[in-house]
Amino acid sequence: MLAALALPSLAPRAQEPSTADEVVRVSTDLLVFPIRARNKRGQATLLTERDLLLKDEDHVTSGFYLYPGADRVALVFALDQSGSLREIVSQQREAALALFGRFGERSQVAVIHFAEKPRLVAPFGRDTSAAREAFNFPVRANQHTAIFDAAAAAVNAFGALTRVRSERRIVILISDGLDNASTMKAGPIIQAAVQKQVSFYVIHLPLFEPRNGRLAVRPPAKGFRELAEKTGGKYFLVGDANSALLQQASGSHIDLTPIFQAIEDDLKSQYLLGFYAGEASRDGRNHRFTVSAPKDVEYQLAGYGYSRTHEFFINMSHHDQKDPR
Repeated sequence: MLAALALPSLAPRAQEPSTADEVVRVSTDLLVFPIRARNKRGQATLLTERDLLLKDEDHVTSGFYLYPGADRVALVFALDQSGSLREIVSQQREAALALFGRFGERSQVAVIHFAEKPRLVAPFGRDTSAAREAFNFPVRANQHTAIFDAAAAAVNAFGALTRVRSERRIVILISDGLDNASTMKAGPIIQAAVQKQVSFYVIHLPLFEPRNGRLAVRPPAKGFRELAEKTGGKYFLVGDANSALLQQASGSHIDLTPIFQAIEDDLKSQYLLGFYAGEASRDGRNHRFTVSAPKDVEYQLAGYGYSRTHEFFINMSHHDQKDPR
């Protein structure tokens, strides 16, 4: 059994939707976790709410739901403006936007550029024309790079959106992994992302350095990979020294299409597991509850391994609840 910390979330509870958008209204706290489910053979499997057993002896939850797949996303592309990456990123524009286009007409996309500082160049919208233009950007040579400041800006960008229960919030961060200018560390960003139900998919386009007489991948900044692994996303390392040399010799280009396909497949195989925090949880004490899958199924939470049963902790007070508007 693995323990997952359910921190107080300011995401509100969903009432009965009055529109097809399932807009949520403020009434109580909603704790949401992206999960992956598989059978004992390691294959993705189907789950429903009826398959899950909630054990809540303190009655701190007033209900839970399981929402399959990701037919609606709010997606931020965070693009490194380093000179070595400009051409590669620009070449991936159509493949990247094709990924966004497969998630339904109610999805939204935004683009952030970053070098020394992050900049939101295409705010959230459903029209891809601004995002398409944002994949073309001037090279920023001889500048430092602030990956974690950009990751924080990406998480904060979702604050402009109305919370929708069925929406997945994801960041696709494309960078060489070298950070030498951030004012923030990875830990607080990961914590904020988990609280706000934002998952990172990190695409690492590595730089290389000589090591023991051979070319090797330069290690990324500490926490770069964890942005993905601890927020419910995935980390992708693009190629190695041998493939880089072959591409240089042949004049071929890096193609991220398989990675975008892997991201799509991963999102569509996930679920959103949500809990409504009841009044009994607001006494300032630690409470725990468990959720178990059927005996032949196990599931994974962000930052934790696969297990049939996960244990959740919640500690809230009356001050954690927003006043209804």
